[in-house]
Amino acid sequence: MIERYSRPPMKRVWSDENKFEKWLEVEIAVCDAWAELGVIPREAIPKIKMARCNHKRMAEILKETHHDMTAFLSTVSESLGEESRFIHLGLTSSDVIDTALSLQMVEATELLTKDIKELVSVVAQKAIEHKYTPMIGRTHGVHAEPLSFGLKLALWVEEMRRNSQRLTEAKKAIAVGKISGAVGTYATVSPEVERKACQKLKLTPAPVSSQILQRDRHAQFVTALAIMASSLEKFATEIRGLQRSEIREVEEPFSVGQTGSSAMPHKRNPELCERICGLARLVRGYALTAMENIALWHERDISHSCTERVIIPDACLLLDYSLSLFSSVIKGLQVNPQRMKKNMELTKGLVFSQRVMLALIDKGMSRQKAYELVQRNAMVAWKGNRDFLAQLKSDLEVADVLSAEELKPLFDYHYYLRHIDEIFERLGLTQAQWKGDLAEPGELAPRAI
Repeated sequence: MIERYSRPPMKRVWSDENKFEKWLEVEIAVCDAWAELGVIPREAIPKIKMARCNHKRMAEILKETHHDMTAFLSTVSESLGEESRFIHLGLTSSDVIDTALSLQMVEATELLTKDIKELVSVVAQKAIEHKYTPMIGRTHGVHAEPLSFGLKLALWVEEMRRNSQRLTEAKKAIAVGKISGAVGTYATVSPEVERKACQKLKLTPAPVSSQILQRDRHAQFVTALAIMASSLEKFATEIRGLQRSEIREVEEPFSVGQTGSSAMPHKRNPELCERICGLARLVRGYALTAMENIALWHERDISHSCTERVIIPDACLLLDYSLSLFSSVIKGLQVNPQRMKKNMELTKGLVFSQRVMLALIDKGMSRQKAYELVQRNAMVAWKGNRDFLAQLKSDLEVADVLSAEELKPLFDYHYYLRHIDEIFERLGLTQAQWKGDLAEPGELAPRAI
């Protein structure tokens, strides 16, 4: 469905070739289990393990049967001879299809876990690099108080760690097999066969099933991917906002020879981050479909399976691509500390309003009075484009409580970074853990602004 966004390893997981290999793997594991219980002759197993699925032949048979499992079984039988009578013994299609799908999802999860580790690593390194790079914090899109760019990135590190935990839990939910027959009663296949087959496949037997594995498991898996895609959208949206011409504090990578517009040669658009945001919408849509797949008629219908052929592979492929793309964005991110400083100073000191208010309160003034006094001067400074410190010094009510010498130290950007070390230590983002391309420890110490 999304061939252009596929990366080779994840593309291989969701290829028809791998799907049918997994089907055959399940069939062989069940035969092996039957043989251990003495139902199938042990001497038949070596031949069964040599069974093959001819994809071209399967496609021919499918035109007649209109049923992929019977077409698959026919071509596998053609590769075996008389041992073919043991294939699919006591099974229903979903025993094979659902168990094989679990194997594919586990395989995909392992690739996504590697992607997450890479992204966490590159964001953590960038966070430490800019641990003491001050910038203005914004709430409602409006200047609030200073923070550091490294702290903004550290927040993303922790969020991706939570996403990793969600994926781990989702993997547990879908790392299950189901070999329980037509409606889950084990009438034609024993629980012992299921246990042995799942053990060979490194899956946990579902404690109870109908004709299928229950789709709340799959919904948990796709929802975990959707939450992660939404996190990436959040990060990418922040970069897009900070790249606006009026702000220009960071820019995504822009290579030599790259163009941003066919009409306007000056354009440098955050198109990589925009792409991540757009793809996240798709994955969230898949999560809704996955949740709608939970409710099926009685023991099973196939309204879920037709959508899963799209949503599960595509969600994995899109997220794999998005994780890799965002890692490359962070690696090549252009950070502009000078612009960050300039933007902090746009309001000429208004960002220190809370510090002034707290100083007045500390001197004994009521909070309401201190708020009103500071806000009054802030609005005068804002509307008149005046220096906030100068405005405060000229206010007699303020001067009666705070002298000029007491006011000046309140206008210090480093005040807002004094707990940065503690936050980074809490997250385990220490220089000892992140060596390599980073500067030497002494080069990361706070510097005068």
